[in-house]
Amino acid sequence: MKIADIYKSKSLTTSFEVFPPNEKVGLEEVYNCLDVLSLEKPDYISVTYGAGGNTKGRTVEIANRIKSQNGVESVAHFTCIGSKKEEIDRVLEDLERNNIENILALRGDYPVDRELELGDFNYARDLINYIHEKKGDKFSIGAAYYVEGHRETNDLLDLFYLKEKVNAGVDFLISQIFLDNEFFYSFRDKLEKLQINVPLVAGIMPVTNAKQIKKITSLCSCTIPKKFLKILEKYEDNPSALREAGLAYAIEQVVDLVASDINGIHLYTMNKPETAKKIIDATGIIRK
Repeated sequence: MKIADIYKSKSLTTSFEVFPPNEKVGLEEVYNCLDVLSLEKPDYISVTYGAGGNTKGRTVEIANRIKSQNGVESVAHFTCIGSKKEEIDRVLEDLERNNIENILALRGDYPVDRELELGDFNYARDLINYIHEKKGDKFSIGAAYYVEGHRETNDLLDLFYLKEKVNAGVDFLISQIFLDNEFFYSFRDKLEKLQINVPLVAGIMPVTNAKQIKKITSLCSCTIPKKFLKILEKYEDNPSALREAGLAYAIEQVVDLVASDINGIHLYTMNKPETAKKIIDATGIIRK
């Protein structure tokens, strides 16, 4: 089922994100995570390419497993930076063979360990245009947005680029991580003025350890609210207390967003299904 059709039929969706195996997490652990998450009956589960796209070979495989074995619709992340058209064509054919109908189209991060080889795609909008050109409406395409703006540009340009992505044929938008809901509401107001009317999904990641904060602020230019800073200061030497406090903060975020008529909640699970389950149980955002 296409994600575009899900958003047409529901006023609130709940979805999860997982990442493929890496040097710390094995494939069996990923599958166990999916088995637990699927019991919560989310509307869909997305699978990342991994940092710098280095696990993209497993993305389609895992997306297929989510749909065929777990019985949940899946979304395959698809990055394009440095890619040639031939490589993009191969991935599209692979997606079709595996009956994957949904893509989250992304530019992708620049590699940190090597020079970027020149490709045929520089931006997510290039990939979106190309997919529609090659496959028409075969896929439902989503894209990402930054509530506080992308670190490589400014607010005005960021909104302009987002508008370009939507005009290229995006069906839904999922945010990168943010910790202050007021930034989200302000951003949503701006999109309404720009007549960007596709479903706007809030990406939420419960911050359960201090390392996550450093990663969030470096990757997403995410502001840490004073309220959360107090939590960090109080519990920085108590990992278990910080984990519970971070979970409580995420629950509070979700409750507030749902009360403000959000289109969807997308939980960045970090392959920790028990944390996602606690948020679901506490907020009741999935009705069984």
